[in-house]
Amino acid sequence: MKIAAIAGNNRKESINKKIIQFMKERYKDKVDIEIVSIENLPMYNENHELMPPDIVTEFKSKIADCDGVLIATPEYNHSITAVLKNALDWCSRVDRVMENKPVMIIGATPGILGTVRAQEHLRQILNSPGISAITMPGNEVFIGQVHEKVDESGNIIHEPTLKFLDSIMDQFKLWVRKIKK
Repeated sequence: MKIAAIAGNNRKESINKKIIQFMKERYKDKVDIEIVSIENLPMYNENHELMPPDIVTEFKSKIADCDGVLIATPEYNHSITAVLKNALDWCSRVDRVMENKPVMIIGATPGILGTVRAQEHLRQILNSPGISAITMPGNEVFIGQVHEKVDESGNIIHEPTLKFLDSIMDQFKLWVRKIKK
């Protein structure tokens, strides 16, 4: 099973990027996770949507070719980042590569709520006409107070969080298989 993983920001030391890298390594025997960068995508431009730059075409191709998508979103000003919104804008027109694509949303933050507001906003965007992704219901991964649960390399060291993430990843695999049928 091939999963495209997107870290929803462009910070070099993003904890969400580190957690995706951790998940790629941890679950390598279960799923093939390819980390898909969005940080160099040009700003969405309706005038270029029929003939997008090569980097956009490559990004959209990776999304189209995967079985499911994992998005790790940080939370800024109670919402998703502009760079993530921009990437989704490129996916929402013309060939609509996210349509009916299973998506799992996760997020980590130093705060207590663990990106709950950003994830809710992201879920609304993904389920909206134009994108029409199928977001995994009832299995939200909000990693709050992340600095107590993750080491500097992005490895989850908090056993309850790790067990929960393992169970959610197993459920995501099953859910993707069901949707693909």
